[in-house]
Amino acid sequence: MEKYVLITGATSGFGRACAEIFARSGWNLIITGRRLERLNLLSGELSAFGIQVLSLNFDVQDAHAVEKAIQNIPTEIQNNIEILINNAGLAAGRDAFQDGNFSDWERMIDTNIKGLLYVSKPIIKMMIANGKGHIINISSIAGKEVYPAGNVYCASKHAVDSISKSMRMDLVKFGIKVTNIAPGAAETEFSLVRFKGDENLAKQVYEGYQPLSANDIAEIVYYTANLPKHVCINDLVVTPTAQASSTIFNK
Repeated sequence: MEKYVLITGATSGFGRACAEIFARSGWNLIITGRRLERLNLLSGELSAFGIQVLSLNFDVQDAHAVEKAIQNIPTEIQNNIEILINNAGLAAGRDAFQDGNFSDWERMIDTNIKGLLYVSKPIIKMMIANGKGHIINISSIAGKEVYPAGNVYCASKHAVDSISKSMRMDLVKFGIKVTNIAPGAAETEFSLVRFKGDENLAKQVYEGYQPLSANDIAEIVYYTANLPKHVCINDLVVTPTAQASSTIFNK
C-alpha cells in the first residue's frame, strides 16, 4: 500500500492520536511538528507498525520552512498523498478583548489560519495533479460560536470554518473532498497551552464531566477519511454528551 496521510501538529493531542490510528491501519505517514525530539520519538513508535514514516520538522507559522519542507518531499511520496489533516492549532490566553496580548493574538492567527494556508496550498496542488485527495481541517466548536474572552481564538477558528467551505467549493471540480471537524471540550494539552502551563487552571476546564479524548476525535477523522469515494462529510460538530454549547455543560 503506497498511500500516505500528512498530519500537521502530530506530536500531541488529536494529531498524535490520528497518526496512531492511521498507522495501525497500514497507512504510510508524513508527520510534522515543531518539537524535534518528540517528532523523532513518535516516528520510531509508528514505524513499528511496519509502515513508512517521513518526519518534517517545522513550525507551521514559518512560511519559508513550510515551503522548503514540502518541496523536499520525494516525488514518489508526493504522488501518493491522499489525505491532509490540518491539525496544528492552539489557543493562547483567555483574556477579555481589552486586556488581550498582541503576541498571543499573532500566535493564534499565524498558527490557526496562516499555518493552515501555508501547508494546504502546495499539498492541494499535488492532489490536483494526482487527481484525488481529501483535506480534513480540525476546527473547533469555537468556529461555530463565540464565548466571553474567546475573541481572537474564536475568530481564528471561524476562519478555519470559512476556509473549509470555500476549499470545498473550489476543489469540488477536481474530485477532492474537504471535511471540517469541530470538536468541543477535549482533554488534551489544549488548555495547558492556553493557560501557559498552569496545570490547576487547565485541570478545572474538565472537572465535573467526561470530556472528549484525542482518540475520540481520531476515530471520527479516520471514519470520515475511509468513506466511499462518492461520500463526503463536509462539516461535523462533535461534543461530549455533557456539552450543549461552548458555555453550557452538565456538571
